[in-house]
Amino acid sequence: MSTTNQTATFGGGCFWCIDAAFRRVQGVLNVSSGYTGGDTTDPSYKQICTGLSGHAEVVQIEFDSTVVSFETLLAMFFTLHDATQLNRQGNDIGTQYRSVVYYHDNEQQAQTNAYIAKLQSQIREDIVTEVSPAVTYYPAEQYHQDYYSENPEQRYCSLLIAPKLKKFEQDYKKYLVS
Repeated sequence: MSTTNQTATFGGGCFWCIDAAFRRVQGVLNVSSGYTGGDTTDPSYKQICTGLSGHAEVVQIEFDSTVVSFETLLAMFFTLHDATQLNRQGNDIGTQYRSVVYYHDNEQQAQTNAYIAKLQSQIREDIVTEVSPAVTYYPAEQYHQDYYSENPEQRYCSLLIAPKLKKFEQDYKKYLVS
């Protein structure tokens, strides 16, 4: 991997929405839905759903930092979920749905902490986003990869993901693949 290729790992509720949004961003080379931050080796979706494995549903993004910065991806991430909800996003409840940034180096850690501090100064509710060092990442089962594109008519996708994507595409139009 060249020095311009970097990795970002974000958890913000169900990974299907985060995955769908970042696949549209210029400079994003790869998006993978998966699990990290827990104790179970090579966990399955079924294990994650119990909330007992300790893992979060995350999206791991490989990106070209000469095209899109980590800071821009971070801003996008924080518009895709509610960072004030502890261990949930809407009706998705459990520690696997926690808001978390797994940083891959000291610069990402510093940028994340600075962004959260700036965001916190603008809102009343406490931001509960966890900021932790990246640990072993396990890709989710194949059917979770690019789930939204494969299942746009599925009820969860059409009711919850589609409206978020529409807003995301409006807010970040200049960063999206045409």
